[in-house]
Amino acid sequence: MNQSFTPEDIAQWVGGRVAGEGGLVLTGLAQVDEAQSGDLTFVGSAAYADRWPGSRASAAVVGDGLELTPGEGRALIQVDNADLAMAVVLGRLAPPPVGPPVGRHPSATVADDAVVADDAAIGPFCVVGPRARVGAGAVLHAHVTVLDDAEVGAGSVLWPSVVVRERCVVGRGCVLEPHVVLGADGFGYRADTSGATPRVVKVPHLGHVVLGDEVELGAGTTVDRGKFGATTVGSGTKIDNQCQVGHNCCIGRMVMMSGCTAIAGSVTIGDGVMIGGGTRFRDHLTVGAGAQIAGASTVNDDVPAGAKWAGYPAQDSRATFKEFAAIRQLPGLLKKFRPLLKDAGG
Repeated sequence: MNQSFTPEDIAQWVGGRVAGEGGLVLTGLAQVDEAQSGDLTFVGSAAYADRWPGSRASAAVVGDGLELTPGEGRALIQVDNADLAMAVVLGRLAPPPVGPPVGRHPSATVADDAVVADDAAIGPFCVVGPRARVGAGAVLHAHVTVLDDAEVGAGSVLWPSVVVRERCVVGRGCVLEPHVVLGADGFGYRADTSGATPRVVKVPHLGHVVLGDEVELGAGTTVDRGKFGATTVGSGTKIDNQCQVGHNCCIGRMVMMSGCTAIAGSVTIGDGVMIGGGTRFRDHLTVGAGAQIAGASTVNDDVPAGAKWAGYPAQDSRATFKEFAAIRQLPGLLKKFRPLLKDAGG
């Protein structure tokens, strides 16, 4: 980091209140346990509050309700939400984004009838197909492919090797990390035993994918095209790395999906759902708005709105945790009952 700042600067950026030395010169950011003199850190919860007195950090952004004192020669910036304040600070201090300059790299292939905004950036070895559209300020890093009749909205950033297949739509302000694939064929096959030799017939998928605005897809994530209509992902949804969204799924707005989640076809997920990593969903399910699914769950049934589910198979998390507690008692119970089993001849 090549810039310096003060606690007073931070307070202005995040709307916070300074306690202690507001004019300290800060030059770095670090976690509370790893920070050194001159670093700013963040204390967002009581779990980290007791680490502040022993930290070497010069200043900390502190969440509301935490009773801390700055100490000699240090400062605190009190805010309502330390996590949101951290996002603001990181945004202000982030280095300039890397990427291709505005215009088309000489090695890019852009169809004559594609519509590309004058201020879009098309990087090395990109392909923009016939009738495709790339909006104002969009950035296509190296080796991005946008096929026929596809659309990339204004301000969206597609990192290297992203593939947007034919007719798919990327909204405004989206971020697609490396190797995201939109519009791959769905997994649809049928057995044909009518002939002399049985065979597996591929079911064509004629639909597409539509992403809303400010959607972010993690590296290696795939969203399959619909069989007839669209697979949709609502505005503001964030999907982590290595996730799979099957054909004709309908993912709502502001959904948070952690890594390695796999969703079979025709699943509907409501607005604001939170999904832990490694969760699996059977096809043709509905997950109600605001539900929370714990990581590594397997969802085989519809989930009510606002519910908290966990387990394999997933159910109400309270029932799952009771079962987990009971299972942990089994070794001790078996030890107690083993003499009785011997006496009974078992």
